[in-house]
Amino acid sequence: MNDAESHSRAHALETRASLPPTLWNGRELRWGAKTYVMAILNLTPDSFSGDGLAGSEEAALAAALRGVEEGADILDLGAESTRPGHVPIAAEDELARLLPTLAAIRARTDVLISVDTSKAAVAAAALEAGADLINDVRGFTADPEMAAVVATAGAPAVIMHDITVDHDLDLITSILRELSRRLDCAVAAGVRWDRLIVDPGFGFGKDWRQNLELLRRLGELRALGRPILAGTSRKSTIGRVLGLPEDDRLEGTAATVSMAIAGGADIVRVHDVRAMVRVARMTDAIVRGPPPSPRSWPGGPPP
Repeated sequence: MNDAESHSRAHALETRASLPPTLWNGRELRWGAKTYVMAILNLTPDSFSGDGLAGSEEAALAAALRGVEEGADILDLGAESTRPGHVPIAAEDELARLLPTLAAIRARTDVLISVDTSKAAVAAAALEAGADLINDVRGFTADPEMAAVVATAGAPAVIMHDITVDHDLDLITSILRELSRRLDCAVAAGVRWDRLIVDPGFGFGKDWRQNLELLRRLGELRALGRPILAGTSRKSTIGRVLGLPEDDRLEGTAATVSMAIAGGADIVRVHDVRAMVRVARMTDAIVRGPPPSPRSWPGGPPP
């Protein structure tokens, strides 16, 4: 790690702790206190990692409750695939997949629910049905009404970078410019600054080498002054480095999650909840400081 990258990591830790909490509807996200684990719940038939739950409300509810039991802070429900080569679907079809499961989950748990959508109509219906935040992988660029829906609801939202980086610019400079533009547009449309979260779009518009550089330099995104979500779970970059298929990338994901947290991520979006909650807790203890008291284990010494 060079001096610039070391400074970036140190700056990430300082600025993460200085961000005020995001408050809305009795909810609170305390940035810097811990890493929030967002569990992926794919309500699609064509998830890239083979975990699609389309057509089975019962299985989706069971997966959601299992994620909560394993320590997820947020459930991220997505009813339209964003995998390479995916076929777009109509809002009506997306809602048909989404709303029954959302209602079932909301009836069983008060965990934070995020909805992964780029359609304003879907976002509006989801928020009305009990969702807490919107995760837009198109960064409010796909639907001109999305920002207004989020602003009216007063909900937090994740704005992602998803376009090819400008090869005439440094990688992080290119990402910062586009995310800055998207943040400005959101605020101009009435979305509250303190409820915006950024996602640099690991795997979107970037090749695998750029993804690795992005992860190494993640702390530089703190210049935006907003919390950072990192979604590296099972991504193809891990496959390219390790030569492993989607269902065998647990250790590679763990490495990227730990590095993301050390680099300044506030939320990590993952498939393997139990394992990644443990990774996040251990990394937090190193990066943010130890927990107030030690834990015991079966047959182990008392605290």
